[in-house]
Amino acid sequence: MPKYYFNVLTVNGRMEDPEGTDLPSMDEAYVSAIEDARALMSEAILEGKDISSRKIEICNEDNSPLQIVPFREALIVIDLPN
Repeated sequence: MPKYYFNVLTVNGRMEDPEGTDLPSMDEAYVSAIEDARALMSEAILEGKDISSRKIEICNEDNSPLQIVPFREALIVIDLPN
């Protein structure tokens, strides 16, 4: 099963995911990125912060970027694949 890394991109740089997550497909990695963005934004909202300009960079085991998911996309994606 491939391992995906979910790095958070901010205006100040990149917060790297040191552990990664084993997932069966890129579709599952996208769903995970959306869920992570929603969780991070929920925490930030409770603290009175707006982090919606951030992005999640999905990388493979070689740390090569596969897809960038803007946090704002997490606000408009309604139906996630199961």
